[in-house]
Amino acid sequence: MNLPRTLLPRAPAPLRLREPLRAAAGALLGVAAAGGLARLLVEGQIGADPLIVAPIGASAVLVFAVPASPLAQPRAVLGGNVVSALAGVSCTLLISHPALAAAFAVAAAIFAMSLLGCLHPPGGAVALGAALALSGGGEPLGYGYALAPVGVCSALLVLAGMAYGRLSGHAYPHRVAAAPSPHDTADPAPDRRFGYTPADLDAALAQYGELLDVAREDLDALFRQVELQAHRRLHAEIACGEVMSRDVIKVLADQSCESALAFLREHDLRAAPVIDAAGRCVGMARRAELAAGTGKPVEAVLDPFVHKVRPGTPIEALMPLLSSGAAHEAMVVDEDRVLVGVITQTDLLAVLYRAHVVEAVVSARGV
Repeated sequence: MNLPRTLLPRAPAPLRLREPLRAAAGALLGVAAAGGLARLLVEGQIGADPLIVAPIGASAVLVFAVPASPLAQPRAVLGGNVVSALAGVSCTLLISHPALAAAFAVAAAIFAMSLLGCLHPPGGAVALGAALALSGGGEPLGYGYALAPVGVCSALLVLAGMAYGRLSGHAYPHRVAAAPSPHDTADPAPDRRFGYTPADLDAALAQYGELLDVAREDLDALFRQVELQAHRRLHAEIACGEVMSRDVIKVLADQSCESALAFLREHDLRAAPVIDAAGRCVGMARRAELAAGTGKPVEAVLDPFVHKVRPGTPIEALMPLLSSGAAHEAMVVDEDRVLVGVITQTDLLAVLYRAHVVEAVVSARGV
């Protein structure tokens, strides 16, 4: 029998073993703390039976297994469970028929959670549990049920999630860190000034028309990473040796600062690589340091920190470096560190300008 594709399970996302173990350990501690401490807070004693409701187990799955989900955030856990408990108790008190009370309780819980922005799937079970208290001739629960055990257990579970998140390195509540500006200004990072805009993302989400279990900020961060991976794949076809400047203006390490400064001015350069007698790149010389180093050799004032790459290095490796402002050039050296070329930000811009050619070639290859 052929099953529709929609019923076939999809391949799970890659998951390392330590993640399920981390989630399981967190749930173990969280549920134990919620049940045990709830009875202590409410009754002033610790008993053999924990004061807890079954839906807290479902809340623990969200808090510890998918802590980045909007449905697992403190507002959702606390608000969703408490609001659902109130909805369930209200329906139980207003509707005497258990089956109808149960149906209306879940419906009311979903409506209230959606309206208040605290949608939490275990809340449906909380509301259903309150409604089912009538079945079998039981007494209806009062509104205190929303406070204890539901509210108390939910709060303790959230606190346990926060504490365990710090210990395990998974921040809870989940926040997406904003990309820092390289110069601490109001401008976004360079790699966020092109491509799609926040308005594009909002328009796509509105057109999609379905509620997604992922925050908008997480979607944005994920899409940026997808763009970056595609960018790297396309530009891995171009090596640094193909775009570097080969006729490099350079100065010698044992050259005097005065002559090196005059040499830079002659070529209208503010900086140049420094090489030793064997042609190896040993640093960078800049006008300011050369001007201050009168009477000294260049090696006494050079900056030894310089970014080096090989001719075969794909240019995508230089994208984050040269586009972020961390450096303005990278030296291309061979296996003996002998300087064979240089790639500047201008070279990189020229390659990006011709990027559509690379994309066409790669697409033709079916990569």
